[in-house]
Amino acid sequence: MDYIKRCEWANSSDLDAAYHDKEWGVVSRDDRHLFEMLILEGAQAGLSWNTILKKREAYCKAYYDFDPQRVARFTSRSVLRLLGNAGIVRNRLKIEASISNARAFLAVQMEHGSFSEFIWSFVAGEPVVNNWQTLRDIPAETAESQAMSKALKKKGFRFVGPTICYAFMQSTGMVNDHEVGCFRYRAVMLDKCEAGK
Repeated sequence: MDYIKRCEWANSSDLDAAYHDKEWGVVSRDDRHLFEMLILEGAQAGLSWNTILKKREAYCKAYYDFDPQRVARFTSRSVLRLLGNAGIVRNRLKIEASISNARAFLAVQMEHGSFSEFIWSFVAGEPVVNNWQTLRDIPAETAESQAMSKALKKKGFRFVGPTICYAFMQSTGMVNDHEVGCFRYRAVMLDKCEAGK
């Protein structure tokens, strides 16, 4: 089999590689998918992304396919149910934040017509194409992710610090942070597929 050059972080497991090859960095303007990544990136804080990928299917079931309207209606009983779910990250603060974030997400949709319209404004509606040579070159946050974090917090979102926001931007294709030598670097600019498919 021919050797495929991937971003350095994607070589630690088959799960990481599959996510990297099919989804990471692909432009997403789909509100449901954007809500999913917002939940998952918040859950990832302090953990490895591989841990979240392993729990993604359980999250999908627990959060009703990441339907923000259903999640926004979660109650204190729902929180207890989620705390008892070994398939997800059982952190009360993260779980409670995911519910309040769903409510804030719906408010943004009402105000801007879509969450996508609002969130993509931080990069003027188009992906930022970077030219990183190695993983060490990639920043943990940028001026754009700092501005996004500040705006989201003002709207009532939690677990949306600048580093989490930058990871969200990377995962949803708002920035192309594939290393220039990676086989996906040019491909994501041309990829018309929806994220996750």
